[in-house]
Order: sequence, then C-alpha cells, then structure tokens
Amino acid sequence: MSKAFEPDFRPPENRSGDALWFTFVQGKILVNMTRETPAVYCAPHPAHHGLETLQEHYLGTYGDDHCFAAELAENQTLPDGHALLGLRDMLGHVDDTLAGLSGRALQILEWNRNHAYCGRCGGETVPRGNERARTCPVCKRTSYPPVAPVIMILITHGRCMLLARKVGWGNTRYSALAGFVEPGETLESTVIRETREEVGVEIKNIKYFGSQPWPFPNNLMIAFTAEYAGGEIRPDGVEIEHAAFYDADELPNLPAGISISRRMIN
Repeated sequence: MSKAFEPDFRPPENRSGDALWFTFVQGKILVNMTRETPAVYCAPHPAHHGLETLQEHYLGTYGDDHCFAAELAENQTLPDGHALLGLRDMLGHVDDTLAGLSGRALQILEWNRNHAYCGRCGGETVPRGNERARTCPVCKRTSYPPVAPVIMILITHGRCMLLARKVGWGNTRYSALAGFVEPGETLESTVIRETREEVGVEIKNIKYFGSQPWPFPNNLMIAFTAEYAGGEIRPDGVEIEHAAFYDADELPNLPAGISISRRMIN
C-alpha cells in the first residue's frame, strides 16, 4: 500500500538520518539499482556520497521519510550500485505516490532554474519565505511552479473505442485524444473543441474519469469519457495522423500502463 504524502516547502530543523532524494542530472533521476526494481536515492544528503548539488528543495514527508528534490552538477561519480534513469522508465517501477513525487521534484527544479530572473523587468528573483514561489524585488512580480491543464477524452461507440495515432510518433501506438485547455475555456468545452478539431466527430454524455500529473514537462492530465454522437472521422493531419473505432477485443498497440489513457482503455 502506498504511504501518504504530506507536502511542505519548509525543511525540518535538526534533521538526522536518511531521506528520500529525488535527484536529477539533465532530466534523468538517480536511482538505486541494487534491488529488484529501481528505487529512489536514499541518503542523509547527496554530499554523503561526495555529490555536489546545484539546487535543493524540500518537498514534504512520504510516510516517515523526509523528501527533497535536488539537481546535481554534471559528470560526477555516482555511488556504487546507482545509475541515472529516464523519468518515464522510473515511473513504471514505483507506486503512484512516488511517481507523482518524482514528477513534482523535476518540475520544481525546472521552474526554479527557469525563473531565476523576472520575465517582466529582468530583475533577479528571490524565494518567498511563506510559500513555494519566487518574487522580483524590483517590480514585485511573483512566479509559481506552472501547471498546464490538458484534457484527455476516450470516446466509445458500443463495444468500440475511438483511438488515434499522433503525427510524428513514428510507430503504430494509439491512444485517446488529448489537447491543451485554452484561456477562458471550461474543461467540458475543451473536450468538445478538441474532439471536433482533431477527428471531426460530435460527442455526448461527457463524464469525468480522473486526473494524473504528467511532468513532460508540467502537464496535468484531466481525463473524460464520452459517447459518439455522430459525424465522420476526419483526422486533421496536423495533430492526428490516423483515427478509427476499435473493438474492445481487437485493440491496436496501446500506451504504457502508467498513463491515465491506458487506465481508461483498460
């Protein structure tokens, strides 16, 4: 059973003992490879293994374990039994909470690096003491870790599901439709618009399915199901290369099990 995560941005005082360090080098996460499956790096501090950090952020507690995000300087000698792993590969080996924490850590590190200077006046920003944010002392503009909402829609027609292959995937993998929410849109209107734009069909009975943080780079996937209501499938050729209804017993190649699209299809 997954442990509970309690988020916080204030590091504990007088901490001792090991902590979970979600530690990244160029987008890859440091993992312990001595177990049956890759595990999050655990140590009192990366310096315990002679590692130099470029930035560190407290995340909160996972059960009784304190959690930190850290970025390492490149070309350092990793601890014995450890390796750098692509985050997508890591997500399939840990529970949902640790997967979410891994993505949270990467997004906070990227946000902190990308917002060192104010986007309005160019002044150097500083961390706020009462929340996870960076403020420009010159113009007072404050930035927070960004989250981009993306809808996902799985359309059914009897026993069949409408699945699509994106342009540029370069393989035969099919998935549910997806698209970014635009300013001023509701989630429901985004579902309808994206469906019309990408495959040209109408839908009805839209129902919320669930959500999933997806840190590639900073998305929140918000998934819905709907029923086919009419129209001919016409892939737009820009986002979607091919789309069709597939019977539940004759499905094409599908996304990995870690994705919410696969959970909907299952």
